[in-house]
Amino acid sequence: MKIIRVFTVIGILFITIQCATVPITGRKQLLIYPEGEMMQMSLTSYQAFLKENKLSTDVKNTQRVKEVGKRIAAAVESYMKSKGLEDRIADFKWEFNLVQSPEMNAWCMPGGKVVFYEGILPVCKTDAGIAVVMGHEIAHAVARHGNERMSQQALMQAGSMAAAYAMKNKSETTQVLLGTAIGIGGNYGVILPFSRKHESEADRLGLIFMAIAGYNPQEAVDFWKRMASASGQKPAEFMSTHPSDEHRIADLEKELPEAMKYYVK
Repeated sequence: MKIIRVFTVIGILFITIQCATVPITGRKQLLIYPEGEMMQMSLTSYQAFLKENKLSTDVKNTQRVKEVGKRIAAAVESYMKSKGLEDRIADFKWEFNLVQSPEMNAWCMPGGKVVFYEGILPVCKTDAGIAVVMGHEIAHAVARHGNERMSQQALMQAGSMAAAYAMKNKSETTQVLLGTAIGIGGNYGVILPFSRKHESEADRLGLIFMAIAGYNPQEAVDFWKRMASASGQKPAEFMSTHPSDEHRIADLEKELPEAMKYYVK
């Protein structure tokens, strides 16, 4: 019965997999979860977050975040419509908030719910700097990176279940070693590299979105240099969810000529 349950789970996962294409990059991705389900889960988390965290009382900077957000969102909608991809963001309900926190962070959930932390604004400096972060975070949602990460983890879990069953007659030591190897291999060989790929992909999409919105994408290089200086010591790239600062900045410089084609002062 156990093996039936294991392979039933694996079968359901493969039946529900969708093959999608990321806008702009054209990268193929495997998605298990319906996007409507992702948005509902995100909305629940977003509402809980707002109940537990205080909105900023800085009226001026709150307005700046909202205005930049609206411009980037309009740029995204314009681009997607021009490519016949408006269905991809049809259910987005854009919201932009600034919360009281010294943390240098920002995020966008599936469905267009964006939160900036006050601590990142000194690094942003200008509206163009805010646009760098805004474009990058919105790009994660447009590219459905959250769904893809959850899908990868579900597939890895299913693979681990199958491997564990195949090794059930082996010694306990062998089973533990196998489980450890799968966990480490999956993390460093699949999860972290894909996370870094998502970051680089969001950088590229974000450059184009901010350019369409009328912000100079060249600001992205300066922003990430400031961010690198402000962030301090970081783990080696292969152990990180993000590209190294040097790698990220070099990639941004390579992507700038494409983004500048969309930029109109």
